[in-house]
Amino acid sequence: MNKIYIGKIVSTHGIKGEIKIISDFQFKDKVFVVGNKLIIDDINYEIKSYRHHKNYDMVTLDNYNDINDVLFLMKKKVYFDEESLLLSDNEILDEELLEYRVLTSDGKKGIIKEIFLASPKNKIIRIQFDKEVLIPLNSPMIKEISKDKKEVIVDLIEGL
Repeated sequence: MNKIYIGKIVSTHGIKGEIKIISDFQFKDKVFVVGNKLIIDDINYEIKSYRHHKNYDMVTLDNYNDINDVLFLMKKKVYFDEESLLLSDNEILDEELLEYRVLTSDGKKGIIKEIFLASPKNKIIRIQFDKEVLIPLNSPMIKEISKDKKEVIVDLIEGL
């Protein structure tokens, strides 16, 4: 089983055992589903309810109905089983992109060094060619992402 980091439990909410998870995971809609299992300290916990509130993912776990029942989970990291994620062919995890090669239309070769959030909706990839280049992940400069070949085709603008 390959675990994927989803986020971190930051606090409780209310007295009925609801926990707040801070997460910037890209496929939350596939993870935070009633009946799915979250992995905390290598133990599976089933999601009983889910809602989004401000910047938090609010979850109650099956058989945990009181604030005192979930206090031991505070500040713990939350994971999800990668096989249960069921990604389609055109969906790629950010962690997988770090293994991809980058090719430009003029023949340069590079490697993705880092992916980070510039804003809540915009991710930036840091590419190392002979010099470092930053490109938004949703940029028109990215022409193709090939899962089979594990490469990203980019068309850099003049000056980069």
